[in-house]
Formats: sequence, structure tokens, C-alpha cells
Amino acid sequence: MGITAPAGFNASGITAGLKASGNPDLAIVKNLGPTFNAAAVFTSNRVAAAPVHWSRQVISDGRADAVVLNSGGANACTGPEGFANTHATAEHAAKVLGVSSGDVLVCSTGLIGEQLPMDKVLPGVDAAAAALGTGNEFDGGAAAATAIMTTDTVSKQVGFAGNGYTIGGMAKGAGMLAPGLATMLVVITTDAVLESAQLDAALREATRVSFDRADSDGCMSTNDTVIIMASGASGTVPDLAEFSAGLTGICVDLAKQLIGDAEGAAHDITIRTFNAATEDDAVEVSRTVSRSNLFKTAIFGQDPNWGRVLSAVGTTKAAFEADELNVSINGVQVCRNGGVGDDRNLVDLTGRQVLVEIDLNAGAAEASLWTNDLTHEYVHENSAYSS
Repeated sequence: MGITAPAGFNASGITAGLKASGNPDLAIVKNLGPTFNAAAVFTSNRVAAAPVHWSRQVISDGRADAVVLNSGGANACTGPEGFANTHATAEHAAKVLGVSSGDVLVCSTGLIGEQLPMDKVLPGVDAAAAALGTGNEFDGGAAAATAIMTTDTVSKQVGFAGNGYTIGGMAKGAGMLAPGLATMLVVITTDAVLESAQLDAALREATRVSFDRADSDGCMSTNDTVIIMASGASGTVPDLAEFSAGLTGICVDLAKQLIGDAEGAAHDITIRTFNAATEDDAVEVSRTVSRSNLFKTAIFGQDPNWGRVLSAVGTTKAAFEADELNVSINGVQVCRNGGVGDDRNLVDLTGRQVLVEIDLNAGAAEASLWTNDLTHEYVHENSAYSS
């Protein structure tokens, strides 16, 4: 499990002193080859961080030898100096790792609008590089997953064993989960033999039905990045359908882990819209409900208020007739044909998991989206940021 489970990868995570807490805050993931094919998707936020701009350039040729990731500072909205700092990080990492700076991706996460302390970042890169390949390789992956945490309460890792190859992944994120192409920081590795174009196609399809459907709070980050690197160390050319299914499973697992660790959340909510005219309609309905503060606060208060679901559905452009809508919450059909259904008091919302199912009666398409409730603790956590 994790990014060092596939052959051909080393990782490390160390404390560079970027966080006031003194927790680990800098990680490196290095591809040892023999191949160095890679792909990535990034936030669609027009206010993108310096490392996003840098990494978009790096990945354009489909190759990446290493990724440097730091928490404790987003390096977003930092102007030319911020981009120069990202460039300097890549140049420094390239020197100590023995690779080209044009093949070093950089990811940052933390507070927006502050310059990174480069007098700590660059020595941190040295320390992380020195830690690569020492001790148990799985521990290196676990250390990297810990070092990229900010408001996360737990590190997030996952693995998949394919037919002669392995996929591993790590992620960070507990808030600002409303992505466009990606969610927060994610690194995925595989020892399968694949071209960069194949990785890109598989990654975009996987993120479309995973990270793009994790919507915690409707706030899109400036730094969202999902990277996949292939070492080819297994020597196995995988069946593309099997690989894509495995990669999608990895991404769905990590997306659900992100939602499960959402800041202050008391409920993890799956919103399934089905019998929609199109998949886009189903996604729009599920996303609109997920972003309703009235709905989210009702779930927090353990109130199965289906009227708040219908009022959100009614703001969408999806095809439906109002008097044909059905809504179930945790298996109880509280709304039937646009009106009162079974007794709402039958709904049990005391547990962590909540399933809301919305039947549009307009077709055969469906889509699920994952979100969480809106709590007092979420407001508290986001009233003063600390990493």
C-alpha cells in the first residue's frame, strides 16, 4: 500500500521547519526507472499557485523523474518571487537527485499569500534527498504521506495489485474540496509499462469520476494537483481496461478518504442521483444538493429535511417533472412523487454514513457525489488557519 509499493520508487518525508507545529512538512518521491513516463491534472482555478504553473510546464513532455512536495505554505499569490522560489526548489532538487530540473514537479500546500522560507526549504530538500532509500521502503512512503498533511488528521494511502504490476497512491486534503480536474495534492505511482499518453487518458477518466465528485465545501483550491508516474520496473504491459479500472478504484478510495477527513465533519454523505436524462444532469443535481448549506446543516442536526433536497434540485437545469421526484435518506423514501413519502422520523442519522438517493424519473443515467455536513467545528477550524 502507498507510493513505494510499486517497484522503482523511493520516497521520504522530513521536517524542514516550515510548520510552526514542528510536524513533518517536506517530501520527495523519486522514480528510479527504467521508464519515467508521467501525467498530471491540475486545478482549473484561474488563480493558480506558482508550483502549478511550474509543474504544468514540466509535465508537458510526459516525463517526470521526481516530485518535491511541501506543506506549511501554498506559494500561491506570491508573484514573480514565488515562481522563482518554485524554480529554485526544482533546480536544487535536480542537483541533489542527479536529474534535470525540467523533470522535477513541485507541489505546495498551506496558507495562501506568503512567501516560502527558502532558507528552510532548500536544506529540507537536502535532508529529504538524503533520506531516500534508507530503511524500509514502505516507511518512506508513509513518511511522505505524513509530510504533506496540513489540517488532515490522518495520512491517506492506498494500493492496488494488478496482474503483474502494482499501483500505489497518497493524498492530502481536508478542506477546499471542490475540484476542477483534481482535488488537493495526490501522487500515484505504478510499476506498469505505460506511455505518458496512456497514463494521461486513464488519469483524466479516473479523476472525472472520483476527485471531481468529492465536494466538501464548494471551495476550489489554488494548488490542486494529481500526478501519476510510471517506472516500468515490473516489466508488465497491463491490459488497459484493467489498469484504468484499478486506477479509478485508487482515485475513488482516496477521494472518499479526503471526504472522511473533512474539517470538523460529523457525517460523510453520498448523494446518488439516478434515472437522470444524462450523466451531466445527475452530476449537476448531486453537486447542487451537496453545496446547499441548508441541506448540510440539516444533516448535521440529524434532521432528514427532504424539502431542502427538493429545493436545491429545483434550481438545476436537469430534466425532470417536479411531481415525479423521489428522495430517500438512508433507505427511507421520505419524498414520493414530489410530495410526502414515508415518515421522516424513520430515518436514522445517528451514524457517520448518510446516503441520499434522488430519483429524477427522467432517464437511465446516474452519478454519485461525496460530501459532508456543515458543522460548528468547520467554522471554528476555518476562522483561523494553522498548519
